Amino acid sequence: MKKYLTFAFLFISIFSQSQTYLKGNAITALVLVPNVGFETSIGKKSTFQFDILASFWSSVNGKPKEIYTFTPEYRYHFHEKYNGFYVGAHIGGSIFNLQKPEKKNTDFHEVGFGYFIGATIGYEKKINDRFMLDFFLGGGNQQAFYKDYSLTTGERVDKAKDYNISGEWLPYRGGVMVSYRIN
Repeated sequence: MKKYLTFAFLFISIFSQSQTYLKGNAITALVLVPNVGFETSIGKKSTFQFDILASFWSSVNGKPKEIYTFTPEYRYHFHEKYNGFYVGAHIGGSIFNLQKPEKKNTDFHEVGFGYFIGATIGYEKKINDRFMLDFFLGGGNQQAFYKDYSLTTGERVDKAKDYNISGEWLPYRGGVMVSYRIN
């Protein structure tokens, strides 16, 4: 119980003593895939961002496209926090139910989870005292653990004992976050 209280105290202290922005990705919103988060100051040129992306599409042309990612990220700002270029490092997790591009014309889809580790580059531009735009692109290494299922029968179709495993280097983050300062 002491650990939870200590964590809650530190969490509340950080948010009450530093600038914190609530953010929403305007680009992913256009395709009805919400990507929301917050960014808060943790040092003179450092910030911490946490965001969640969720694709609730259970069927796109008869194929599932459900993806949920959770991304904590450390950011170093070269000049001034919240105004200028920055680089970030992140490690995160994902849950998915989708059809991989190489299986586009098949009856198979994958259900699984994964993790990723990578970097982000971006530029933040203050619009006024409360609003800011965050232009960013990120990528890295993604490792996935999944099972293949038939879309028609719902039965498992792969031969793996537990999970299939795949890993790729790819871009997987990007957009324009519209940000609102809450304190």
